[in-house]
Amino acid sequence: MTVRVGSVELGTGRPKVCVPLTSASLRELQAEAAAVTPAAADLVELRIDRLDGATDQRAVREAIDLVGVALDPSLPVLLTFRTAAEGGGAAIPAEAYRDLLIRSSASDVVDAVDVEAALPREVVDAIMEGVHAEGKPVVLSFHDLQGTPSRQEIVGRLVGQQALGADVVKLACTPQTPEDVLTLLAATADYTARPDARPAITMAMGGLGVVSRLAGETFGSCVTFGTVGAASAPGQVDALRLRDALDLLHTAVRAS
Repeated sequence: MTVRVGSVELGTGRPKVCVPLTSASLRELQAEAAAVTPAAADLVELRIDRLDGATDQRAVREAIDLVGVALDPSLPVLLTFRTAAEGGGAAIPAEAYRDLLIRSSASDVVDAVDVEAALPREVVDAIMEGVHAEGKPVVLSFHDLQGTPSRQEIVGRLVGQQALGADVVKLACTPQTPEDVLTLLAATADYTARPDARPAITMAMGGLGVVSRLAGETFGSCVTFGTVGAASAPGQVDALRLRDALDLLHTAVRAS
């Protein structure tokens, strides 16, 4: 199965490179968006939790509009508010999170929305319903900031996200050993081998997990995150170099 985010199709070909926009001020955000080119990225993630006034709907709408003007029009936008509980830049009540994402999804600039699966079920359901009503896909995500779940638990979480109605499932973990990275990769392969699997995004964070950001085509992760400027998560690498590596691996896979 594939899912279209703007002009980009997830779930086919090499993993797509997503560059997070993480600036706090509008001026910095404008410069950051303008610096991202199609040569480095396939899509961008607008991290509104990093903004000054992140919980203010008017400030967020202004930032979205600014990105729409500054960004190359060929690059789709994934809108994300990563809560403090999952390593993000701001805390926000669940109901305010719900309203902010639903209203923001109505913008023509936004092509997809990230929703945290750990939030109350009624909040997740309401956001997905609102985003889908705008005709846009939902990335349902989970972040383990302490460790790496078991192989079975990772697959179970991804299957559970799919059952909730996610268009794209996502899980990030924090490896403590090389074996943890292997667990994440094996679980990704298990999930994506299912005949009904949705496109999946998985990664092991930090330096130990960098290999997981490169191996998506082999194990099944359809998006990897790279930087043009500051990183938004531990282990992210330069987007241009990342894309070169992915293209090299893609050529080798196709030739085999």
